[in-house]
Amino acid sequence: MSFEQTVMSRRSIRGYKPDPVPKSVIDEIVSVARWAPSSMNTQPWHLHVVTGEPLERIREGNTDKMMAGAPPDREIRMHGGYQGIHRDRQKHVAGQLFEAMDIAWEDKPGRRDWAMRGFRQFDAPVSIIGTIDSNLENSTVAYFDLGQMMYGLTLAAWDRGLGTVINGQGISQSAVVRKHANIPDEQIIVITVAMGYPADEFAANDVRSLRRDASEIVNYVGFGE
Repeated sequence: MSFEQTVMSRRSIRGYKPDPVPKSVIDEIVSVARWAPSSMNTQPWHLHVVTGEPLERIREGNTDKMMAGAPPDREIRMHGGYQGIHRDRQKHVAGQLFEAMDIAWEDKPGRRDWAMRGFRQFDAPVSIIGTIDSNLENSTVAYFDLGQMMYGLTLAAWDRGLGTVINGQGISQSAVVRKHANIPDEQIIVITVAMGYPADEFAANDVRSLRRDASEIVNYVGFGE
């Protein structure tokens, strides 16, 4: 695909085939994503690629704690619930997903099951955990840099027939993730990308979330119009 086709066709995948992803393919994807720009070429990112039994232990520990009512244990500063227009957009895509999966808004068991899928990283065969160096904890730029790298990773994966979803629910219990992914103490767990081959029959995979028109986003100054 051309770059534009890759960007425009990519969507978040929440249902995966159980097929393993070859390490050689992940190597290719990371080799592309590592060319993301970073502030002054600091490259503050690290990736921890987890599959198999260690990933199952992360899923189990994360899900058990969250379903038992434990508060989220993230290593980054959280904003709390979304409000206003941000909440409206969040609800809109949730409505799209629930409609695709035939989950009524008042269907609490169905919505609970969907939340559990998120805690399990949607049962994807691979989890790629993004971290930054802990001495950059207060550097907003470092988180921005990691975000650019992770977006490049999702595009490189899509170009190779792999689906991804950027997923914070699946690492809600960071202590569990750190233990089973062998993440060093000098790194901060920021986010994960679930990855695998899309399940063709999973209805939510066809959902395309809406985007604001460019005219709502950009403010041009000095163009003489």
